[in-house]
Amino acid sequence: MAAKLFVGSLAYSVRDEELAEFFATVGTVESAKVIMDRETNRSKGFGFVEMSSDDEAKAAVEQLNGKELSGRAVIVSEARPQEPRERRSFGGGGGGGRDNNSRSW
Repeated sequence: MAAKLFVGSLAYSVRDEELAEFFATVGTVESAKVIMDRETNRSKGFGFVEMSSDDEAKAAVEQLNGKELSGRAVIVSEARPQEPRERRSFGGGGGGGRDNNSRSW
């Protein structure tokens, strides 16, 4: 089991420090991060916690999954690697390199 954990179903009020304190009850927390929306700066309702060992990560899943944090039962599981995302292009271009006014019929 990896030492990095996914934490879902977080209350929107939960911040990094509170998440770290919650997981510190079962082991040493290397890092705790609540994921925030870039535009609104509001929590997306999930985060990631890195424990210092695989054994502590396993204990955290077993002991904290379904436990209440700030009024909500949280989901704790092993974090999966991030899947590659499609590249996004914002603004200009996108015409395929052909001038639509010069048709060759």
